[in-house]
Amino acid sequence: MSLTSSLQALKSRFKLSERMPTLFLGHGSPMNAIEHNQYSQSWKDLGRSLPKPQAILVISAHWMTNGTTLVDVSAVPRTIHDFYGFPEQLNNKQYPANGHPGLAKEVAAMLATFNVNTDESWGLDHGAWSVLDSLFSRCGRARFSAIDRFNQRFAMAL
Repeated sequence: MSLTSSLQALKSRFKLSERMPTLFLGHGSPMNAIEHNQYSQSWKDLGRSLPKPQAILVISAHWMTNGTTLVDVSAVPRTIHDFYGFPEQLNNKQYPANGHPGLAKEVAAMLATFNVNTDESWGLDHGAWSVLDSLFSRCGRARFSAIDRFNQRFAMAL
């Protein structure tokens, strides 16, 4: 089955909902996760304008691997604090997202041609959770699947 066919089959299993956009969001300073400013407010405003997601696929560009693309399949992806020199308040911030292991494993299988492996040890880096905390705070915690480290071939195809 082609990737397009696989994605269509996956899509057909979700309940019908309003169309969700594909978003590219740059996080700016990690401090935006704890400060009330133009960035965090714009993410909150955007989140209020969107329907509640059934699931979210995060593709983070924070980590590049040497030949392997990794998909996080953990039930509760950990909050990664991949920065240094910031206040303790930011280092203590947690984003206890609900993972979606089943969906994540399906996504990994669909992307098999990109040398994909599943992983339960990584989680959501600050490039993901710092934005999502503001963007979808009204939703509770949406279920996540994260492609968190990927190889150059995957990045170029994306």
